[in-house]
Amino acid sequence: MTKEKIGLARKIFLLLAALFITSLVVSNLIFQKFFYWYPFDIDIFGVKLFELSVGILPYPITFLITDLISEIYGKKKANEVVLVGIFASIFSISILLVSNYVPAIENSPVDDKTFNNVFSNSPLAVLASMISYLLAQLIDIRIYHFWKNLTKGKHLWLRNNFSTFTSQFIDSFSVIFFLTIFQILDWSQFVGLVFSAFIFKILVAAFDTPFLYILVGIFRKKFDLKINEEINIDNE
Repeated sequence: MTKEKIGLARKIFLLLAALFITSLVVSNLIFQKFFYWYPFDIDIFGVKLFELSVGILPYPITFLITDLISEIYGKKKANEVVLVGIFASIFSISILLVSNYVPAIENSPVDDKTFNNVFSNSPLAVLASMISYLLAQLIDIRIYHFWKNLTKGKHLWLRNNFSTFTSQFIDSFSVIFFLTIFQILDWSQFVGLVFSAFIFKILVAAFDTPFLYILVGIFRKKFDLKINEEINIDNE
């Protein structure tokens, strides 16, 4: 592969990593607002199906991106993005903690009470999300490459969905478990929220499979990649 194409591949990797980190951090900051998606009027263990935090909206993007990076750049680069995401999450916690303790001036558009109501639980949410995300993403990458090696790079839909289904359940269960432990959510909501979040994520994962095929197809055509071939952007 030419130096020009390697350079382009590096730039695209940085863009994907930026989208991944932004989606992850933003999902933790906006989690306290809940909404109800209306197509189904079904109760699951006392919780409306698809009664969800808005933080769930950007989160599936992270799994699509890690699957894409795993497919094109390999397991090592996918793990690197996950670890950078952890650093970004920890850094966001420190910023929020400092911001909460800085007193607002009298004519500040947002006073201390309003700011604390919105962001006071965010450090705990980031901690819960960070632990859950680490488990889910590392499992997602492992399962993805297990199926990729087993199928010799074929059946992209299989590894995309199998890895995402498993990791999304682990993520949904663990993050809601920690949020109830931290008393941000009530235990009466636990089972219902887990199943509601998991079902929503499964639908999104199934929906994003065609997009993964399109993106992988574009990469393979642009960089002349064969099935199961990866780009090594660490080489000069």
